[in-house]
Amino acid sequence: MKVIFRRPESLSVTPTHYCPGCTHGIIHRLIAEVIDELGLREKAVGIAPVGCSVLAFNYFNFDFQQAAHGRAPAVATGIKRARPDLIVFTYQGDGDLASIGMSEIIHAANRGEKFTVVFINNAIYGMTGGQMAPTTMPGQVTTTSPRGRDVNDVGYPIRMCELLSSLRTPAFIERVAVHNPKQVINARRALKQAFIYQRDRVCFTFVEFLSTCPTNWGMSPVQATRWLEENMMPYYPVKNFKTPEFTEGQNAD
Repeated sequence: MKVIFRRPESLSVTPTHYCPGCTHGIIHRLIAEVIDELGLREKAVGIAPVGCSVLAFNYFNFDFQQAAHGRAPAVATGIKRARPDLIVFTYQGDGDLASIGMSEIIHAANRGEKFTVVFINNAIYGMTGGQMAPTTMPGQVTTTSPRGRDVNDVGYPIRMCELLSSLRTPAFIERVAVHNPKQVINARRALKQAFIYQRDRVCFTFVEFLSTCPTNWGMSPVQATRWLEENMMPYYPVKNFKTPEFTEGQNAD
């Protein structure tokens, strides 16, 4: 019998620690599938963050490095500059990247560091108890905003794709989602393109994933999926924000 669906070689056999309905697992699989498809597993190095995915290294069958909170782009920069032949990616949440790590990611993008960033935006601090994040939606209730996020007091949610795409440095920047099959297919395409650009040493690459957090949102997985589509996607549009100009000699597929 022909096998048409199997575990990617780049995924290890590990029971998940993520909550029911969390989409980290989907994103992990997409990374593994793309790494396998492009034949990059023996060159891949992931940078694990601080947050719900702090144990990401347990789920992948290739090398990983742990970084201090928000410092994954700095670690990735060092590895990529020392070993430009490697395929290096950071895996970061919104608290890690858009709060304590804001300076790191902006300057890495501005320098045009040729690694890939996988940015998980679930609009909340997940691991530490559901506090307000830089990406928390206006009016969204969290443990530190029990009356909802007041934009007059703490400002509006930060849109990282829009912010980074304003930099002059060439880059590939795209926002995707994984809450239904159509969006998962599109997310895989964007992620693959990001790794291709890195493989071909073209530019800095950044893929933002809109993700659910049913536990800290206080919802069922189905309700969380609906909430993401109705509340997050209008403010965080799913689209490509920046693509480098294609030049002769660079692979596009």
